[in-house]
Amino acid sequence: MKRIALLLILLLTFNVAAQSQPTKRRTTTSTAAAKRGTAQQKETADRASLMFPTSAEMPEDVVWRRDIYRQLDLLADKNAPLYYPVEPTDQQVNLFTYIFRLFLAKRVPAYKYNLDGNESFAEKNLVTDVKEVLERNYIYYEEKDGKITVADNDIPSANVTRYYIKESSYFDQRTGTYRAKVTALCPILIEEGEPAKPLFWMKYDDVAPYLSRLPIMTSNLNNITNMTADDYFTMNRYEGKIYKTANMQGRILVNETDTAKVEAEQKRIEQQLEDFEKNIWHHQEKPDTLDSVAVAEPKGKAVKRQRATADSASKEKQVQRGSTSSRRSNSGSSAKTKKEKSSRSSAPAASVRRQRR
Repeated sequence: MKRIALLLILLLTFNVAAQSQPTKRRTTTSTAAAKRGTAQQKETADRASLMFPTSAEMPEDVVWRRDIYRQLDLLADKNAPLYYPVEPTDQQVNLFTYIFRLFLAKRVPAYKYNLDGNESFAEKNLVTDVKEVLERNYIYYEEKDGKITVADNDIPSANVTRYYIKESSYFDQRTGTYRAKVTALCPILIEEGEPAKPLFWMKYDDVAPYLSRLPIMTSNLNNITNMTADDYFTMNRYEGKIYKTANMQGRILVNETDTAKVEAEQKRIEQQLEDFEKNIWHHQEKPDTLDSVAVAEPKGKAVKRQRATADSASKEKQVQRGSTSSRRSNSGSSAKTKKEKSSRSSAPAASVRRQRR
């Protein structure tokens, strides 16, 4: 009896182990599939970066940088290339339709728009629930076999008429270049009677390889798509008013109720950027126009030395002019003397003949 009981226990143990083994294998298979999906997504992004290279990222060790935030109105003429066509066509889509498709396919990471308006590309702000974004903004979608799809006519591209962009103006001391580069962008949904809804932030360097494949039309007179969206941003063809700067107090310009004060502050910041760029090239050219002595001397001594040099130069010119006039007078007198001598040499012949008579 004891042997039979022992055999039954062994059989039960074997059956339990056999039943638990497939479950473990399925769990391992699903984990591996998830890892393969993540690796494939990263490989797709890397492949896009290799096939369509864009400008280099902004170095972190630059000696000067100014971060500002602009609001782009897509209804303005300069920003219209990002808005056209409002409805997608077979040949062309606008900027929001393009990046919205990338967002749905999870090819480009999107980050939450925080209430303070500052972008944060930390992992905790990564948008992981696509359906939550769609439902919160009342965008109709369909889900089948775990895949979310949005029809082209349900993409609210006509209502995304504004963008927030972060722009960094910086001076790279290694290359000696001054640039203004877009570092982040955020589409804003504008619906009638509703407050503006910023959807999400995207890091520009993440989306740039895909924007280099998006052709846009930049002129009403020439309807050829001769530029990409990445070229448009890289060449700073957009136009937007400053609504915030990176400052230690965290102040936002648009919170001011005085419109005239806001406009004056915007002009002041723009002028600061222009003055800094001009001063860079001025200071680079100034040492070339001065010698080493003038650079080392104090300003007063350098001015006195320049005046003394100018005085000596003028005196030298006067001496040269005097010597030239004296040479001219000497040459004139010598010619006159030669003429007189020749006349005198011919005079005695006549006098001799007279004396003989």
